[in-house]
Amino acid sequence: MKKFNFNNKRFAVIQNSDNGQVNTETIFNYKQDDNLVTADYFGGSIKYGKIIAKLKDDQLNMLYQCFTTDNQLKAGKALAQIELTENDKIKLSLNWQWLTDGNDKGISEYIEID
Repeated sequence: MKKFNFNNKRFAVIQNSDNGQVNTETIFNYKQDDNLVTADYFGGSIKYGKIIAKLKDDQLNMLYQCFTTDNQLKAGKALAQIELTENDKIKLSLNWQWLTDGNDKGISEYIEID
């Protein structure tokens, strides 16, 4: 089993479904304490967002919430598949679903940035 380290790592969006809220201007700042992974995120249409996740093997089981620049409060859940790129950066592939706004679903990808 690979041991992933999310502590003090930053991520950016590679791609997102059209019904997603985040975009390439959104930055995610991750922290980790054992199998607890958290992140704050902001930028683009996100004024502030928060992720709390449980790390198990090569997956993150996530809950997230955000406050948008147009004053919407949104929440969702996701299952993220974790992999390492050829240059040892963490890549996340998410299957997500809003818990607000009609339960729309989508997919997105994120990559670790320096």
